[in-house]
Order: sequence, then C-alpha cells, then structure tokens
Amino acid sequence: MKSRSSSQPTTRPGPFFLAAAFAVLGVIGTYLYFVHTTTGQYIDESALVEAAVPREKIGLQVSYFLDLLPIISVVIGLVVILFVTIFRKRWLASGIAILAMAGANLSTQLFKSALPVRPDQGIATLNFNSLPSGHSTLAASAAAAVFLVVSPRWRPFAAFIGGSFAILSGSSTLINQWHRPADVLAAYLVVAAWTCIAGWLILRSGRSWNVWQGYSAHWASSRLWPLLSALLGVAAAVLATIVLGRLATPGTQSSTDYFFSGVAMIVIAGYLLTVAGILLFSFAARRPRLSSG
Repeated sequence: MKSRSSSQPTTRPGPFFLAAAFAVLGVIGTYLYFVHTTTGQYIDESALVEAAVPREKIGLQVSYFLDLLPIISVVIGLVVILFVTIFRKRWLASGIAILAMAGANLSTQLFKSALPVRPDQGIATLNFNSLPSGHSTLAASAAAAVFLVVSPRWRPFAAFIGGSFAILSGSSTLINQWHRPADVLAAYLVVAAWTCIAGWLILRSGRSWNVWQGYSAHWASSRLWPLLSALLGVAAAVLATIVLGRLATPGTQSSTDYFFSGVAMIVIAGYLLTVAGILLFSFAARRPRLSSG
C-alpha cells in the first residue's frame, strides 16, 4: 500500500455554523448589555460624549474619511473580487462573497430599524437605536469579501489588512460621534456571522483551490499576521484595563478615559475576530495528512 496525499481540504460545517452562532449571540449580548443596562449605557454614552475632545483636533479629517468610506469599501471589495473572478475564474466564490456582503449590510439595516428605541436607564442619551453601525458593517463586509475570495495563502495577510481597515473605520465613526462603541462591535459580529456561513460554502464548492500549504509557504501566510493581530488586541486590552482601573478610583474625573476605552473595545473585537478568522479558515482549508491507500 502506498502513501498518498490529497489536495482536497476537509470542510465540515460544524465549526463554521458554531462560529456563526457565537457571533449572533455576541450581537444579542452586546445589545442587551450596552442598551438595556445602566452600566452599559453609561460606558457607551460616555465614550461617545468624550469623543468631542479628539474630534476638535481631527474631526474634519475623519469626516472626510467617513464621507469617502462607502465608496472606498465598495471599490476595494469589487476591484479585488473582479480581479479574482476574471483571472482566477472563481465565479461561484465571488458570487457567494458578494451575497454575503449584501446580506450583512441588509441585516444591519433591518436590525437598526426593527430594534426598539433605547430604554430610559437614567442616562442622558438620544433614545433612537443606532446599533449596529452601517458604516462599520460596510467596511468590515468589504474586507471580509476580499478575505473570502483570495487563496488560502493570502488570507492571513488579507485578514490583517482588512481587519485594520475595519477597525480604523469603526474608530472613525466614534471620533466623529456618529456611533457608540457597541454599535461598531455589533457591526463586526454581524459581518462575522455572514462570513462564517459564506466561508463554508466557498470552501466546500472550491475544493480545488482552497488548499492550505502552511504558515511558512508564503510571506502572506506567515504567522506574523495572526501574531501581530493578537499582540495589538492584547495591547488594547491592557490599555482598557489600566484606564478602567483608574476610573474606579473614587473622585477620578474623566475627560477622555471612556473614549479611549471605547476605542480599545473596538480594537480588541476587531483583532480578536481577525485572529479567529485566520485560524478557522486555515484549519478548514488545510492539506489532509498522508493516508494509506
């Protein structure tokens, strides 16, 4: 009996649908805590109010970026998808990625219109619902669409760049006082759920090219990208811990502490999902081990 290796990846639906379920539960949990509890509302609203301080310095530039964000997101996503479709002949994968991108953005708008107004928890805040963030969903879904259609060896790099772009976009909506941190978190989780479902379909239908050669096969698949994402997420978590610990001291007054905590939340969530996406797709698209035939 000779040993042989197959280039066909193993694509089980369980991990993808489980990850999608966790993302949906994350959206629900984010909504319940940051909208329906006094503490959550206070943290979220304080970050939004304190964003006025950095906005005075860079608000104009951020506003220009946000105005261009829809065009930037769509152009980047469509250019990459068009390139992959034409030159790599990944018609089905491109179609699934575009549908997932549309589904994420439609879901965000449906959630935003269907969810009731923010309940009165004694916090001075506008009562209309702004969760999830539409701009953050658009940016994250465009990045996710690119991640879905590129070859496995490019996915770690694409995940890091796309995740960083989504984090920058989400932080910009906070700086410009368009959205609270929880709105951005919910947007990321909506996109994550759709990416998991679309990813399973793409890996299942594109077995010939979804083959994982390992982290050392190409610079774009280097362990540097998930490691860098994890380190940036940990750094943001340390910052949030220090800032929130300082706020716990009696008599402490905050001018930007809640704002920086809100930005840290966005960074943590963005890079945590980036690392999770790299690990999930790398595992699912791996080259099977040698087996006796």
